[in-house]
Amino acid sequence: MNLSLPFDVTSGAIAGYAQTERRLSDLPASFADQKALAGLLDAGNPLLYRVSLIEEHNGPGQLHYGMGVLMPGQVGREYFMTKGHFHAWRPAAEVYIGLAGQGLMLLEHEESGECHAIPLSANTVVYVPGHTAHRTVNTGNEPLVYWGVLSSDAGHDYGAVGKRNFRQVVVAQEGKPLVMERADFLAELEAEKL
Repeated sequence: MNLSLPFDVTSGAIAGYAQTERRLSDLPASFADQKALAGLLDAGNPLLYRVSLIEEHNGPGQLHYGMGVLMPGQVGREYFMTKGHFHAWRPAAEVYIGLAGQGLMLLEHEESGECHAIPLSANTVVYVPGHTAHRTVNTGNEPLVYWGVLSSDAGHDYGAVGKRNFRQVVVAQEGKPLVMERADFLAELEAEKL
């Protein structure tokens, strides 16, 4: 069991642990603007993010942790984002610590539907309560790097988010991030077709 590990903030690598990469083709349903998604996929399959996870400390009171690097970029007006997830054990909370870059954490409570967009950047901490879906969004021009710490019992449930997605999206408007309802953004996209 490793009790101390070197890591590289630039690459998101943790010595001795593999990185999982997610490309645009891995998140097709996450983005609302399907036309922009298809165009970007035709031009290539950009890397959206890399994650290194340490899940070897198991049992009551133990923690899992890891580092994520979310690339800058946009699909149409939508900023690059992670898939987002609930925890399989819904009461589990999580803490994200910003190391570099600028972004937001989208939070959506499973039962109340209450949504929040919390700034995540270097030297900030975001607390994700239990029963809350969470997604990281890079709103800057450089990689957004963050550290996550959660209960070893938490697990990940990507399926629930995959079925319903998030109610809110983060889009660029006049060069700045704007958080808006997904339904309103889809209506704007539909109106642009007319």
